[in-house]
Amino acid sequence: MRAKRGIKGRRRKNRILKAARGFRGGRKNYRRALEAVHHAWVHAYSGRKQKKRTMRRLWIVRINAAARANNMSYSRLIEGCGRAGIELDRKVLSDLAIFDPGAFTQVVEQARTALN
Repeated sequence: MRAKRGIKGRRRKNRILKAARGFRGGRKNYRRALEAVHHAWVHAYSGRKQKKRTMRRLWIVRINAAARANNMSYSRLIEGCGRAGIELDRKVLSDLAIFDPGAFTQVVEQARTALN
């Protein structure tokens, strides 16, 4: 007897076609959809890594701007935080700079005293 894929093949096909929903052109064809979906998954994977880098860069820019408003550079602030034993990461420092400038100013002052 000839064995056909049956439910498994249809399920695999439907999963790919569902992932290709919204794609343009001839990408409703299974072969074209399969290629497009695999490309999309590759870009989505790398995009998740790039997002982390982009967010870190944004946090650093925000911290630098807030630190300069308090007459200190970003690099000196980070060095001072290390010496003062302030274990706040860049995400938290950025949030402090935006939502609680008073607390950020206190962190800057602690960093400044640790440097001197």
